[in-house]
Amino acid sequence: MRIHYLQHVPFEDLGSIKDYLLKQKCTINSTKLYKNEKLPNPQDFDWLIIMGGPMGVDDEKKYPWLIKEKKFILDTIEDSSKTILGICLGAQLIANVLKAKVYKNKYKEIGWFNIVKSSELKGTILDDVFPNSIEAFHWHGDTFEIPKEAKLIASSDACKNQGFIIDNRIIGFQFHLETTLESATKLIKNCRQDLDNSKYVQSEKEILSNSQKFTLINKLMKKILNKLLTK
Repeated sequence: MRIHYLQHVPFEDLGSIKDYLLKQKCTINSTKLYKNEKLPNPQDFDWLIIMGGPMGVDDEKKYPWLIKEKKFILDTIEDSSKTILGICLGAQLIANVLKAKVYKNKYKEIGWFNIVKSSELKGTILDDVFPNSIEAFHWHGDTFEIPKEAKLIASSDACKNQGFIIDNRIIGFQFHLETTLESATKLIKNCRQDLDNSKYVQSEKEILSNSQKFTLINKLMKKILNKLLTK
C-alpha cells in the first residue's frame, strides 16, 4: 500500500501512524506544505492522510498553498479508489471542500476529553472497533458541520461534531488518536499560547502526566488503520 501524507507544520507529523504503516510494509511519502513542496501525482498513492496545523481552512492569504491543497483534496475525494484520512485541520479541509461549514467552535478544546460514539456508526467499518466512549486527545479551536453524505462518528461536551465517515473510505477526525507523548510535547512547545486556562483547555501537566492515555489512543488508531487496510 502506498501512503502519502500532507504535513502543514514541522511539529505535527504522523505520530503513531508511521510505525504501524511501516510494520505493514507500506510505502510512505509526504508533501511538506510549509516548505512549498510539490503535491503528488494521483497515480502515485493509494491513501491520502491529511494532518493537522494551527492555520484555518480560509487562511489562504497567509498560506497560499492552501488553494492548491484544497483542490487536490477534492480531486482525491472524487477518485473512488482512494482512501482518505483527515486529522484535525485535515478533517476541516475535507469538510470545507465538500461545502460543509467550518467555523470557530464555542470553546477551545485542548487536552484529554471524553468523546461518545454516535449511533450513526452502525453499519460502517468503524462500528465494531470504535468504543462507546474514549478519552481522546484534542487541540483545536475550530469545528465543522458534517458533510451531507457523511455519518457522525462521535461527540464531546465541548464539540458536537468530532468526526465523520463517508462510504467507508473517507474519515475525518477532529480529535487526535495518533498523538504520542513526544508529539504532544512538541505541540505544547510550539503552541503554548493556546493554553489559556479556559473551560476545556488543560494545563501542560494535565496533558503530559499520564503516558498510558497516549498508549490507549494509539491502540485505537492502530485498529482503525487495520480496518481501512483490510476493508
